[in-house]
Amino acid sequence: MPADKKYAANILRRLKKKYPEARCALDYESPLQILVATILSAQCTDVRVNIVTKDLFRKYRSARDFAAANLNELENEIRTTGFFRNKAKNIKAACEILEQTYRGEVPADMEKLTKLPGVGRKTANCVLGNGFGIAVGVVVDTHVERLSRRIDLSESKTPEKIEQDLMPLFPQSEWIGVSHRLILHGRETCSARKPRCKDCLLNDICPRIGVQ
Repeated sequence: MPADKKYAANILRRLKKKYPEARCALDYESPLQILVATILSAQCTDVRVNIVTKDLFRKYRSARDFAAANLNELENEIRTTGFFRNKAKNIKAACEILEQTYRGEVPADMEKLTKLPGVGRKTANCVLGNGFGIAVGVVVDTHVERLSRRIDLSESKTPEKIEQDLMPLFPQSEWIGVSHRLILHGRETCSARKPRCKDCLLNDICPRIGVQ
């Protein structure tokens, strides 16, 4: 393991000071909405997803609404998020299962969530953490994946293995928040191509792995 708990605690302490109110950047009001928004967020910015869901969630208010949606209409309504055909198919199919199996409710269970179309562990973690306040794991998106390797929290190559590296480093009570804070830090300072190392709150301890 490249990092220890003392190093991770130092990082977390600094991130919490910089981003005390860190939260999910997606707009939602229910577990169903965060599920749909997270599916839409794949290969798409949260800003764009929020623009699309503003109208989408007015029209589709329940799993039943999404399950009964005309697929072509749904595709057009989410077109600007990219990969819209696959996303529309997954949203409709997932909501059909919610209606048929869970009375239209999103299950607060990792195993059940990851059996839904279009839902992997990252999406399930996002739904559980933000929709239910349940910390089962750490959301590893592209920012968390990049930062984890760059600041030497993980040497792993896949999101699944990076998550397994991160979980022992932080208290379970911090799993939801640490992903939000790493994402914010990745967006604001530690970008993929031009990280602003001189302005970074981790400047004195970061090994800058992979930074040219």
